[in-house]
Amino acid sequence: MIDLTPRDTHPWVAEGVGKIRFGVSIYPQPPDWRHFLDLVQQMETAGFDGYFSYDHPGSNADCWTALSALAVVTSTIRLGLAVDCIYYRPPYLLARQAADVDRLSNGRLVLGLGIGHVKSEFREMGIRFPSTAERLSGMDETIAILRGLFTGEPFAFDGAQWSVDSPGTFLPPVQQPRIPILLAGGGEKVTLRQVAQYADASNMGAHGSIGMAVTDDDIRRKFRVLADYCAEFGRPANSVLRSQFTMPLVLGRNQTEIDQKLKQWPAETVASWGDAMVATTPEHAIAFYRAQAQLGYQYFIANVLGGDDDTIDLLATRVMPAVMGA
Repeated sequence: MIDLTPRDTHPWVAEGVGKIRFGVSIYPQPPDWRHFLDLVQQMETAGFDGYFSYDHPGSNADCWTALSALAVVTSTIRLGLAVDCIYYRPPYLLARQAADVDRLSNGRLVLGLGIGHVKSEFREMGIRFPSTAERLSGMDETIAILRGLFTGEPFAFDGAQWSVDSPGTFLPPVQQPRIPILLAGGGEKVTLRQVAQYADASNMGAHGSIGMAVTDDDIRRKFRVLADYCAEFGRPANSVLRSQFTMPLVLGRNQTEIDQKLKQWPAETVASWGDAMVATTPEHAIAFYRAQAQLGYQYFIANVLGGDDDTIDLLATRVMPAVMGA
């Protein structure tokens, strides 16, 4: 029987102790693939820790295709997902794609997983949208299958939603001691328990789809809940990386620049971002991230809007040095 709870601290997590690190996710991915690849190469040079691909197949690109392409044109930046929806691919196929990207990148994959929330997207792809309880249970099954297949040993699983029966011919990933799993969401009854039980990283933010960690009290409470679950599963709380997802981050040198960037998006779309959006100057962004770090976050994934390369540049040149230096 495979113990699905990590009993050590993953090197990627340990490397960040006492540090603040940044990653980027671009939504939607730029349609010009060459520009996209060049942009992530520039992020690598600028010192970003990771690039995290979204999983919305109807929005320009498939996440696994994107990470495969990035794996061969980068060498040090972490390649992650924010996050793969476990219902868009059978677990065996997900395991295959994850192992392939990990091998292709020489062990740089961060496997971000989520249960999905965009009902219209499920409908567009002809996939049934299960209840929340069923989707949360599906996460348990998915992780059991992934971890089993990743051993490369004979493995069989027969669950309520999925089953596999591998004779031991599955070519596993190369990363040691394992591919780190990042789980999205801040649900205090189930999701944070699953983080403590299975994951190396927790990712949440202020939007309803990413955990409703809005106020300082929300964030502190969720971290306390996560620490309690970690104690329940017999692991140190600091073995789980605490990551924040800013959705979106829009930087401008002044309010006029910020307004011009937001005007490119429908008003109802901007309104839907609510408290999760950080649209501000680099100086105020520095204060925001420092305050979030004081609350306990160690890692920041900035969701940047497609076409807003300027925000990535301002983040790299003016925000990151000040936050990481502090």
